[in-house]
Amino acid sequence: MRQTAYRTRVFSQQIETISTPFYNAMNHLFRSLLLAASFAVPSVAQDLPIEADYYPITTFETPKDVVLEASGFQMMPNGKLAVCSRRGEIWMVNDPFSKSVSASQFQRFAHGLHETLTLDQRDGWLYTTQRSDVTRMRDTDDDGVADDFEVVNGDWGISGDYHEYAFGSKFDKNGDTWVVLCLTGSFSSKVPFRGWCVRVTPDGKMIPTCSGVRSPGGIAANDQGDMFYTDNQGPWNGTCSLKHLVPGKSMGHPGGFEWYKLAESAMGKKPDEPNSGSRIMTEAKRLPSYEPPAILFPYNKMGKSAAGVACDTTDGEFGPFRKQMFVTDQSYSTVMRCYLEQVDGHYQGACFPFLEGFDSGSLALEITPNGKMFVGGTNRGWGSRGRRPFAVERVDWTGKMPFEVHEMRAKPDGFELTFTQSVDQESVTNLESYKLSTYTYIYQESYGSPEVDHTTPTITKAVAGADGKSVRLFVDGLQVGHVHELHSDGVRSSEGAPLLHKEAYYTLNYIPTK
Repeated sequence: MRQTAYRTRVFSQQIETISTPFYNAMNHLFRSLLLAASFAVPSVAQDLPIEADYYPITTFETPKDVVLEASGFQMMPNGKLAVCSRRGEIWMVNDPFSKSVSASQFQRFAHGLHETLTLDQRDGWLYTTQRSDVTRMRDTDDDGVADDFEVVNGDWGISGDYHEYAFGSKFDKNGDTWVVLCLTGSFSSKVPFRGWCVRVTPDGKMIPTCSGVRSPGGIAANDQGDMFYTDNQGPWNGTCSLKHLVPGKSMGHPGGFEWYKLAESAMGKKPDEPNSGSRIMTEAKRLPSYEPPAILFPYNKMGKSAAGVACDTTDGEFGPFRKQMFVTDQSYSTVMRCYLEQVDGHYQGACFPFLEGFDSGSLALEITPNGKMFVGGTNRGWGSRGRRPFAVERVDWTGKMPFEVHEMRAKPDGFELTFTQSVDQESVTNLESYKLSTYTYIYQESYGSPEVDHTTPTITKAVAGADGKSVRLFVDGLQVGHVHELHSDGVRSSEGAPLLHKEAYYTLNYIPTK
């Protein structure tokens, strides 16, 4: 076990991860230089906020000689934490909320499975979605090891290609498991329903639900029960994104359209394909079957490999971000935060940095009812900023309130920002406190896309809210279908503190009329 504090985005955005001792030394040097130059150092500058002040990371000690690439979590009725591994094992952790977690607290519950990536439990059974099927298991003789296994459904195709991952959701309100199935080799669909989302009902029936999936990394419902998954940069995906799974619709990649021939009763006829080289919203207007991404994660700014998803439904146990969604990034070893709203019947919203410095590539994500976040890590040979090949970690809220942009809402003539703390009125109404730019991505068959179609809208007015914790930014030059990148470097809290994270990225697919 260890706890590590990370200093982020203080001296420059190019500093990626700085350990506490190094930060303390640099902060001391920085203040000494300012004093030597006869500058007055504000008290807040002497103790700049860091992420670990609010959300420290605890790394678990895992069993010796076990490669535990944690890919899914589930709290059990007996208080243990079930952890599945990409290597096909499931472990139980006793007292997962203890201050330190040692290897002796792990016991293997099952093994010999095929790339178990997600977990849930119901009626005494532990369910897992593995590459080939949804399977459930239980321990009938109370020796701590599963001895009864049943396949719930495995009607989708599998060819053995390394990239044919299968990620399952927690049960929805109907008891269904939603499964997003990666394309074959990440480009094509060689067997049925690769590149689709299907649902598995409690009685074991498979229902084709959405087409157009490319390379998912995680799936979860929001607080309303609507299902979302992460998709990764590649063909027909200019950058990684969070997508709303709307039954009957396409998520944008036509590689698996061939399987409409097996799904007409559930999905109707095969839709028209998108035009390569177009733009997302141009095609969304042309193709009624296409649901555009709710949030685009700017490539190399918010990460490169979006993965696990979880929603904070704890009503404040995990801090001020009730009902917001969190997403891991495997390459950057981070967790991002997402605010979603509905405009014209479609989800869209903003993403924010939240927490970095995990030990391995962040994959699995779970927020427990008591407000603890569990993050599972693997670099799987892909590499990650976190240097360890695998990790099991927990994030705890200290109870201290970070100063953050809480929500970024679209308005007909700009945006409204709300904050987690009261704001300094002079700084929040000063136009020099903000910098706004926009761009989008090419919607194309080729792999990924650079940022294109850049614009620089003008913030014409900033009006502080009467609640003391919000501001209306009036903007000339909003761009439909663009990411609106906002930097609020000049904003200060009423106590003079800067924002912990100054960047926000809003995907403006639709401009509200009121």
